[in-house]
Parts: sequence; C-alpha cells; structure tokens
Amino acid sequence: MPPPSDIVKVAIEWPGANAQLIEMDQKRALSSIIREVCDGWSLSGSEQFALRYADGPQLYITEQSRSEIKNGTILRLAISPARAARQLLERVQSHGIDARLEALKELAKLSADPTFAAEFINMEGIGTLARLVESGTHFGEMLAFTLTAFLELMDHGIVSWDLISLSFIKQIAGYVNQPMVDVSILQRSLAILESMVLNSHSLYHRVAQEITVGQLIGHLQVSNQEIQTYAIALINALFLKAPEDRRQHIIRGNRPIKAEMAHQLYVLQVLTFNLLEERMMTKMDPNDQAQRDVIFELRRIAFDGENDPTGTEKRKAMYTKDYKMLGFTNHVNPAMDFTQTPPGMLAVDNMLYLAKVHQDTYIRIVLENSSREDKHECPFGRCAIELTRMLCEILQVGELPNEGCNDYHPMFFTHDRAWEEFFCVCIQLLNKTWKEMRATAEDFNKVMQVVREQITRALAMKPSSLDQLKNKLRGLNYSEILRLRQSERMSQDDFQSPPIIELRERIQPEILELIKQQRLNRLCEGSCFRKLGNRRRQEKFWFCRLSLNHKVLHYGDLDESPQGEVPFELLSDKIPVSDIKSVVTGKDCPHMKEKSALKQNKEVLELAFSVLYDPDETLNFVAPNKYEYCIWTDGLCALLGREMGSDLTRSDLDTLISMEMKLRLLDLENITIPEAPPPVPKEPSSYNFSYNYS
Repeated sequence: MPPPSDIVKVAIEWPGANAQLIEMDQKRALSSIIREVCDGWSLSGSEQFALRYADGPQLYITEQSRSEIKNGTILRLAISPARAARQLLERVQSHGIDARLEALKELAKLSADPTFAAEFINMEGIGTLARLVESGTHFGEMLAFTLTAFLELMDHGIVSWDLISLSFIKQIAGYVNQPMVDVSILQRSLAILESMVLNSHSLYHRVAQEITVGQLIGHLQVSNQEIQTYAIALINALFLKAPEDRRQHIIRGNRPIKAEMAHQLYVLQVLTFNLLEERMMTKMDPNDQAQRDVIFELRRIAFDGENDPTGTEKRKAMYTKDYKMLGFTNHVNPAMDFTQTPPGMLAVDNMLYLAKVHQDTYIRIVLENSSREDKHECPFGRCAIELTRMLCEILQVGELPNEGCNDYHPMFFTHDRAWEEFFCVCIQLLNKTWKEMRATAEDFNKVMQVVREQITRALAMKPSSLDQLKNKLRGLNYSEILRLRQSERMSQDDFQSPPIIELRERIQPEILELIKQQRLNRLCEGSCFRKLGNRRRQEKFWFCRLSLNHKVLHYGDLDESPQGEVPFELLSDKIPVSDIKSVVTGKDCPHMKEKSALKQNKEVLELAFSVLYDPDETLNFVAPNKYEYCIWTDGLCALLGREMGSDLTRSDLDTLISMEMKLRLLDLENITIPEAPPPVPKEPSSYNFSYNYS
C-alpha cells in the first residue's frame, strides 16, 4: 500500500552522527519535526536549529517551501537563519583577517537564501557590508566575497537601491575604471552597477556621472566572455534608462557618429548577438521533460488546454492534431524539430517569447492558418525554426567582430529584448508574405528567399527603431520585391542586340573616364584610417589624401577622427607619385603577412591594401569599409595608369552606361548607330554620382 501523500521519506544529516531516516508528515508543524530530530541526537534548544537541503543551493526549509520536498531528499540539520546571521555579522567585523575571510566566504553563499537574507538585513547587515566596501581596505578574495554577498542580498528586493550612498557608488565605479583589477571583483562591480541603473531612476544619474559607455567599451575587448557579458548588460542598461532625448542623440541623432563610435557600437552589437550562440547550438533533448514542457506551453496558449480529454489515447490523438495545426514537421514528437543546430533551442526561445509577450499575435497567426482548408496554410512551427536560422545567418551570430568594420544597426539599441522583438516583426512579415504569394507547402523555400530579401533590403536602409523597420517592411511587399527584381534584371540584361552592344562599347571609354575622375577627386578629398591593432581606450587615426595636382600623396597621424577634410599642412609625411611602384591587396600586403591574427580575419584581409614605393618602402592601409577600399584601390590604379577592376567600378560602369543608353535611345523608334563615337564632355566632373556600397 503506497504511503499517504502527506508523508515524505527523507534522510537528515548532522556532522559526526549517523543520518536519521524519518517519515516527515507534511501536516505536522516544522518546529515539532525539528524538535524530534534534535532529541534523536540529544541536542537541546531546538528553536536554534533549522533544516536545509544537503545538496544544490542548500536553501533553508520553511513552512512555505516545505511542500517542495520529495521522497528520497537528503536534508541537513543546521543552526537557524537568525542565529547564523547574528554569528556571521559578528565575524565579518572581527579583527582577525583569516576569520573575517572565512565569514565573508560563508556569507556570500548563504546570502542567496531568502530566509537567511531577511534575517541578516533586519540586523543592518547590508549597511555593514557597504561600509566595508567604502573603507577601501578590502582587496582580493575578501572584497570579491563582500561584493557577492552584497549583490545577493540586494537582489532579494527587501531593501530599496535608493538607500545606497554616493561614496559606495564611487568606490564600485572605481573598480570598473581601474586598468588592472581582479576579474571576480570587476564582474561583481559591473553587476552591481547594472542593478543600480535598472532599479533606481536617481541612481542612474549618479552612475552615469561616474562611468561612461566609452569607458565600458574597453571591457568588450578582453578575452573573458563573462566580463564581456556583464559589460554589455551595463551598457544596455545605461542606454535603456537614459532619457529619451539623450538616447536618441547618441544613437539616432542628426549629428554624424564618428568612425570610432560606430565601430564600438558595431562591436557591442556583435558581442550582444554572440550571447545567443550557446542556445543556437544547443539541441533539444526529446527525453527532457522540462524542455518538452515548453512545447506543451506553446500548444496550451494557442488552443487553451484546460479542456483536455481524460483518456491517454484521446489526449495523444488530440495533441498530434494540435501539433500539426501548430505547423511542426513531426506531429507526434515535435521536440525532434529542434534537434538541428543552428537554430536549436534559440528557435524555441523565440516562439515562446512571441506566445507570451505578443499572445494575441501568436494566437491569430496559428488559428488563422490552422483553420484554412485550401492547402495555403503557413506552417508556423516550421517557419519559426527556419526564420530563426535565417536571422542568425543575416546577423552573423557567433562570428567574431572585425577590426575594420563599423556596420551597426541603430534599432538594436532601442529595446532591451531587441532580438526577440526583431523575430516577432519578421515572423509576422513571413506570414503576410506567405499570403501575398498564395504559397503552399511546396513553395516554402521560395517564400523564405523572398523574406530574406525583404529583411536584408530593410536592414540596408538602417532603420533607427523597430517601428521604422516595420514601416520599411510594409513598403517591401511581395509585389515591390518583384518590381525591384525586374528593374535590376532589366538593368543587367537590357539591350542585348548587336547594335546596342556596339553602342555600349562606344560609350564605355567616356564613362570610364568619368569614373576615373571621380575616384581621383575622392583621393584628393582624402580619407581617415584607424591605426591597425590599437586596442587602447584612446584610439589613434591617420589621414591620407592626394595633392590637387595628382603628384604627391600626403599623410600623417591624428589624435581623433576628423569631421571633414584635413589641410595638407597638418599632414607631415608625403610620397611622390612618381616613386610609387605598385599597389598590392589582401594577402599580398606586407602588414597582412606580418600579423598572423589579422591574416586569419577574412574581412580585414579583404579591406587591406598597400602602396609600394622607392626605395623598398610601404604605406599600409586597412579601409574602414568596402566602399572606401574600392575608391582607394581604383583611384591608385588610375593614378598609376592601370585598369580599375573593383566591384564598385563594375557596378558604376554598368549603371552609368545603362542610364546613358536609355537617355540616348529614349525618343528613337529605330536604333541607329552613329558613325563616330560621341565627343567626350569637356567637364567630366559635372557628372555627379555616388552609391552606398555594402
């Protein structure tokens, strides 16, 4: 006969004694059970004792939490929370360093327990810890344990963060700003500052006065991923809690963002997305009940599982039907749909976020498609999994930051759950596009290709907020994508008849001359480049420009990124163009051969070029982006009388020739090839063209 449900069989330990095996009656007062256990070991003063779990976090057991005890649990008799708090409070203030260290170590562990925390806080324990930090006399392990205990105690929400003093804030900010500080101290200090910012409006202003985003960005360049994570969390907290006008000024303001700021925002974006990599590469375990419960929750929210049938077979049949309606590929065990990586468990996280945070949207998408009987239903589960994989590819989740890149997306800095919200916007786009294409299951890949194009085109417009992204996507419906494709195809494949090809060949030399002049003009304006490999907080730059007579390259170092042209007088070094022997790119550059780490970075390699000049000297570049790389390599080739062969030149050439041909043929019914090529315009620079290149 099974034991009553109110009886649990447990083992209780006490140091130096044999464990007691008892049947705990959950209806009986906990104090009475503790008294009986103490009597079994002849311990007096049972009110000074309590029960704790022997394993895991070893939390205290209370009348409120005792229902969680399961059969076979191992418990431990321990001194009561009040007694433990009193003893530790005395020991952390003792003069003996060893005794204080052991007390702080134990306090850091016990502070996670809500019962102990309440007792310690009632004894003004937090104030004591704050004074120890403010004194500045604690270092190393002792300080790390003190900060851990403080953070754990504050996280229980018993005491308001507004009570924290300014001197405490200054001390914690000082640890973050120190160039060399113990990793454990830095980690806890970052976490404390983040909690201050998130939990108190007044403390945000105080923290913002002590520490800046620029100072925190230095912590993104370390190899310790935990430090990167905590630094990102604090940066995000500062962005999110900043007044709206200041936040918009930083990320979306009208003033151009300097190259270095753009680069650091890009690094922050990459590292933030890389936090998703672990979930992206984690498979769902079909035998893990906790993971399968997430799928049950998706089903429950969509179909309201309160009226489940009682029979096992009936329930199984209904679940299979519901999973099919949810759009999973495996209707019997949908957990199998999440065993491929990427996207792994990240797809589950996205779906659950949509279902819980945007429940109406989730239910509408599921029910709208599950009720269709015309084979045009959009399979939500399959789409969500494939969309998550696609977004990871588009945003390069798991890739390392590039030293020469500054391609960040402002909208990801405007929401604390930007990734999840981005998914929610895109899954609605996918559902809408599916309907516009009147797609069936056989069209799944075609739909995903269109959706990828819609998303990448919208992201290329750099929307400053998620609302702007929605507006951009509304303008990129399926009909617009078809129109854009047709237009681009026409520009590439138009006019293939022999007379038109001949006309194109006659026009090409003058267009190439225009492009050459534009490239040389850009070199005369000059460009700013970052000092390669400089990872200090204060970045260094250098500027290079061509003289107006095209005879000399001027260059020199700068203290900061300029906001326009740099006068020739400020550029102390120069190279006569006549001394230039050649221009090399990529792996042929000397600085790519020297720096093995950079050589392995494909994108840096693609932006590298060098000028080789007499006598055996080099001037090495890494362009800030692909556009500048094409401008400079083309311009230098034109300067040396060589062919301009970049992708940008080919694109410009095709576009301008197409435009010129359409203008010449616009009013002609029959094409007539002129006897001689048209004259080259006297002022080629009057053609004004510029393109965004990515």
